[in-house]
Amino acid sequence: MASGEITAVSWRQGDERTVIFEIVGKGFLRYMVRSLVGTVVEIGRGQRPVADIARLLAAPDRSQAGRTAPARGLFLMKVEY
Repeated sequence: MASGEITAVSWRQGDERTVIFEIVGKGFLRYMVRSLVGTVVEIGRGQRPVADIARLLAAPDRSQAGRTAPARGLFLMKVEY
């Protein structure tokens, strides 16, 4: 079974309409980053509590996660072996 491991995460403001989310990890599950981004956006909008992120990361399935963020604007920056 495949697993994903996140080693670093950061957010920063780009221009006035852009927020940059960087995630570093060892192996990613399908839609993993998009699910994380969608959940954090919901937290930022006040649609779910901040404590949800820890609970969701510990959960065995992602059915309780936020909406999957659209792929538009998502870029793979680097792959290391």
